[in-house]
Amino acid sequence: MTAYEVNFDGLVGPTHNYSGLSLGNEASLRNVATPSNPREAAKQGLHKMQFLHSMGIPQAILPPQERPAVAVLRRLGFSGSNATVLAQASKQAPRLFLACCSASSMWTANAASVSPSADTQDGRVHFTPANLISKFHRAIESPTTARILRTIFADPRYFVHHPPLPSVDVFGDEGAANHTRLCTAYGESGVECFVFGKKAFAENVPTPQRYPARQTLEASQAISRLHGLNPAKVVFAQQNPAAIDAGVFHNDVIAVGNQNVLFYHQEAFLNGPAVRRELQIKYGASKLYCIEVESRAVSLQETVRTYLFNSQLVTLPDGAMALLLPRECEDSEPVRRYLATLLTMDNPVTRLEILDLRQSMRNGGGPACLRLRVVLTKAEFAAIKPSVLFSEALYAALHAWIDKHYRDQLTEESLRDPQLLNESRSALDELTGILQLGSLYSFQQV
Repeated sequence: MTAYEVNFDGLVGPTHNYSGLSLGNEASLRNVATPSNPREAAKQGLHKMQFLHSMGIPQAILPPQERPAVAVLRRLGFSGSNATVLAQASKQAPRLFLACCSASSMWTANAASVSPSADTQDGRVHFTPANLISKFHRAIESPTTARILRTIFADPRYFVHHPPLPSVDVFGDEGAANHTRLCTAYGESGVECFVFGKKAFAENVPTPQRYPARQTLEASQAISRLHGLNPAKVVFAQQNPAAIDAGVFHNDVIAVGNQNVLFYHQEAFLNGPAVRRELQIKYGASKLYCIEVESRAVSLQETVRTYLFNSQLVTLPDGAMALLLPRECEDSEPVRRYLATLLTMDNPVTRLEILDLRQSMRNGGGPACLRLRVVLTKAEFAAIKPSVLFSEALYAALHAWIDKHYRDQLTEESLRDPQLLNESRSALDELTGILQLGSLYSFQQV
């Protein structure tokens, strides 16, 4: 059956800033309190979408969430007018306030786990929004994420929506950033690989010592059951604790897969050779290209600095593959040297492209962080909300929308400006009209 992998990219929100909220994310911590440029960030993300679209890759858009999250602050005891709530929170609980200003929903690789109909028992596409409980600023995203996904993928004949897993540590779930799918063709049954950082119910299991593991085995197993996956086509692999301690907070910082290619670092998994054997066995007789980058070629530290594996690996219309890399890879001699070698190897990757995503990269999010992959058949593709599909007309409309509503500089002090909330709401209200999504946000329903 013909099917497409559609990249649903997150639009960068008007409050894009560097508050250093994500322990374990080296870039986020390194750039804390640096002034940000939301306008530039949004345009960089939009340009990436346009570039993929020009390559013949199906592309769509997920809207940002409302920030500052005034409703969350009210739930936590702050009261009065919106301006008063923001002033109280910023003064009395500054870290909490900054968390409620985060534009982190832009990294839609964490939005949900998605299983295509070719893999599921009932032959429908299954969605489970990530609970993201390891970080408060992300955990508050899941209700709106679920509403957005239900709005875009509304037809119950083709789509099944599960609620986020219980918001407890046992079921810590970070979405597709710890999940990849390998297949001979998008429309055929594939192997779904879930990568976890810890086992909640097991003792004497290697765990990271410096930074917390975010994804649990128990969460990954629950999603596999909910989605009705065939156990013979599912792999659960533990992330290397040493990699987590080096700043690999999600598996997509150290590995990326697409169709019959898995591109990963030697230190990605706790037992790399065993993971590779299981993947090859469950993948079947067809050729699976497991491209392992040795530490002597690119160190773990250089991997985290450049986000080599947070690149997008995509299949082009002619069947070859392209690797879309952040510009930081071009600035690294070891990575440049390795990539030149990659193109001479026996594998489907024939094209390298460099993207400027520095605004996102400074917060620890590369090309792969900015997209949620959804495999759709022709009938399923026809059933989604067509107004979110990328086009040159939509690109022009969104470019003008960004120029109209986004600031070109934000600092922590700027976030305290009550006018920023009004600007953000005005932008989102207009955006839901452009994308024809209706009253998506709570402030629109008052």
